[in-house]
Amino acid sequence: MQVIKNMEIVRNTIKGYAAREPILTVDIARNLAKARKMSEKQARAAVAVCMQRIIQKKEIANLHFYKNGVYYLAKQTVFGTTKIDNEKLIELKYLMEDNGYETGPLFLNKIGLTTLMPNMRYIATNIAKENTRVDRDLNIVLKKPRTQINRENKRYLQFLDVLDYMEKAPLDAKNPLAILVGFVQEYKLKYDKILALANRYYSERVIIKIADVAEEGA
Repeated sequence: MQVIKNMEIVRNTIKGYAAREPILTVDIARNLAKARKMSEKQARAAVAVCMQRIIQKKEIANLHFYKNGVYYLAKQTVFGTTKIDNEKLIELKYLMEDNGYETGPLFLNKIGLTTLMPNMRYIATNIAKENTRVDRDLNIVLKKPRTQINRENKRYLQFLDVLDYMEKAPLDAKNPLAILVGFVQEYKLKYDKILALANRYYSERVIIKIADVAEEGA
C-alpha cells in the first residue's frame, strides 16, 4: 500500500510539469517527503524506485531520462520529438535562489559591449567548487565566484566581472562607458558598494574602470 501511494504521488507530480520542463528528482522527493511525512533521505530512495519503474514499464509514455536525477516530458511536433529545455535546466541547476549569474565574453555581447559571439557561455555560481569546470551537456563553463553570491551582491559581482572581462574581449561598442552606466542605473547599484567589493576581490585595473564609469554617469 505504501509503495502504491508513493507511486501515485510521484506520477501526479510528474504530470504537473509542462513539456520540455526539467524534472529534478530532488524536487519530486521534496514533494513526496512533505506529502507522506517522511525524511528527505527516505523520499529520495522511494522516488528512485518509482522513477525506475515508471521508465521501465512506460507508465508515462512521454517521460524521458536526461541524466542522473533529471527527466523531462517530451512532445511530438511536426519537427519531431522535443528535447529538454536547456535554458530552464541551467536556471534550475545554477542560478535559482540567487545562486549565480551569467558572466564572461558572451554576457558582454548580450549587454552590447561587443559583437563577438563566443561558443561557450560562462556562469558564476555557488554550486561550482572548483575555479573552472565545464558542463559539457549544457555547453557552459562554471566558474567559482570571487565570494559567495547572494541576492544583495549578485548584480554588483556581475558588474565587476564585466569590468574584469573587458580587458580580455574586443570591444566594438561606440560608447562602452554609457552601457556600463546604464547597467549601474538599471540595477540601482551604489558606487560605494561597488568599490568596497572591488577593493576586496578584484584588481586595481577594475577599480580604475569604476572611476571612469562614475565620471561618465555623473
